[in-house]
Amino acid sequence: MKVLRIIRNYFCYCGIEKEQYRELKKDAYVSNFQIWRILHCMMAVIFAFLFIGSLTVSLMKDNMFFYLGFFIYSLTASILFLFVFKKDSLVAQLFCYLSISLLFVFGALITQNKPENPATTFIALLLICPMFMIDKPFFMAIELTAASSVYLAWMYFVKPELVWKTDVVNIIVYTVVGILLHVISSSIRIKEFVLSRKLAVQKDTDDLTGLKNKGAITREINEYLADETKNKGILFILDIDHFKAVNDTYGHDVGDSVINQLGAFLSSVFTKDEIVGRFGGDEFIVFIKDTDAVTLAESSANVIAEGVAEHVLVPDGKQTISVGMGIAIYRGEEKNYSEIFKKADIALYETKTYRTVKYNIYKG
Repeated sequence: MKVLRIIRNYFCYCGIEKEQYRELKKDAYVSNFQIWRILHCMMAVIFAFLFIGSLTVSLMKDNMFFYLGFFIYSLTASILFLFVFKKDSLVAQLFCYLSISLLFVFGALITQNKPENPATTFIALLLICPMFMIDKPFFMAIELTAASSVYLAWMYFVKPELVWKTDVVNIIVYTVVGILLHVISSSIRIKEFVLSRKLAVQKDTDDLTGLKNKGAITREINEYLADETKNKGILFILDIDHFKAVNDTYGHDVGDSVINQLGAFLSSVFTKDEIVGRFGGDEFIVFIKDTDAVTLAESSANVIAEGVAEHVLVPDGKQTISVGMGIAIYRGEEKNYSEIFKKADIALYETKTYRTVKYNIYKG
């Protein structure tokens, strides 16, 4: 069963598990888009030169209209990939398969003009085309098998019998080789995506809490503030009251446990599209998107204050953990993270200084 599962994963999910493949599918689409955008531009240039050459070289004149037709197609595809298609769209993915199919047609047309020659161009395409796609390998297996079957049926009426029989053997062999090459190349490239994603997650993750770290928080909030369609948000800065005393009394292991518990609590409260992370030390950030409601800011602050007292504990239970909060409301004025952070930090300072409330909202 294990062997069958491995084979299934390689032919259906490029050698990884189904859930992993689903997470990386859009990355594969983007990679295919970028590769075929370049390939279509190269094809347009190559077919343009072939067409120009066919106007002057007698040996190429038989294929003149093939070159012209494929030049027009490649040029159109280049424009679509440069200006119309989205990088992760299914339409662009399907268009890549259309281009592969038309390349096989081109190989057949070239062979048709010289039926006494073996299927060199077509076989070369069987080996080359699969290397430029990342997709479920059984899709490419269907593509190659269908193309080879159509080619052999077509050439049966065109080629001399001996040449056709030779092509049958060669094309069956190279179709299998093409499928295997696609399995290998797709699995290698998809596993590079897996590794890249793991490294990206590690780079953006706080080791102690598993939340976003300072760099990830800063980048993601800056990206949100840079989006001209977004002009609402609420930023919370939290830090633990008397955290130094917790460390001095119970030791740094307990201090780390308190930070870890707070991180877990915030993760359980903010489960939607909020940005939640540890800024450093005992300081945490929460950014709620697409709202500037003061009532939501207040209710969220109360939930945090009450929840921390209940869920963040020290071993002997003698000391209650609490947090102070500074809140800044974003209404499209701040241009970067540091500007809105300063406002929330001022509000946090007021909370810590006056100690009459657990949170303050920056009022300017």
